[in-house]
Amino acid sequence: MADLENTLHMDLAKGRVVIELLPKLAPGHVARIKELAREGFYDGVVFHRVIEGFMAQGGDPTGTGMGGSKKPDLKAEFSKEPHVRGICSMARSSNPNSANSQFFIVFDDATFLDNQYTVWGRVTSGMELVDGLKRGEPVSNPDKIVKMQVAADAKQ
Repeated sequence: MADLENTLHMDLAKGRVVIELLPKLAPGHVARIKELAREGFYDGVVFHRVIEGFMAQGGDPTGTGMGGSKKPDLKAEFSKEPHVRGICSMARSSNPNSANSQFFIVFDDATFLDNQYTVWGRVTSGMELVDGLKRGEPVSNPDKIVKMQVAADAKQ
């Protein structure tokens, strides 16, 4: 049975992506993702950067890749967890302690990112929906998150 407090439902136009949160790896980042999801921050936010064979990035309310939440940036919580298909990790600037609200989901092996970006979750179902996101840097007419919520909060 899934731990509903550490499960995220990311609803896209074509269906639901389920993400297992990994608080043992990145307690601060998991807390931030849940806090933002509970505030409705991610609802309607686009995947602004989607690179074939690499990753899909979203979480910027401006859709430009330059924005974030009004909350303070997070201290890095790097781990040895490999960046492989389905891993959810935080985007950041060149400053390791600059992650805020933007995140990416890895399509294929991206282990060159290991120990440089904070892994906070993994897709457990719906990865085919992530695979179906429109590609581009930036994406023209990008796909968006319809709703993102902590599973424990979902209306049954």
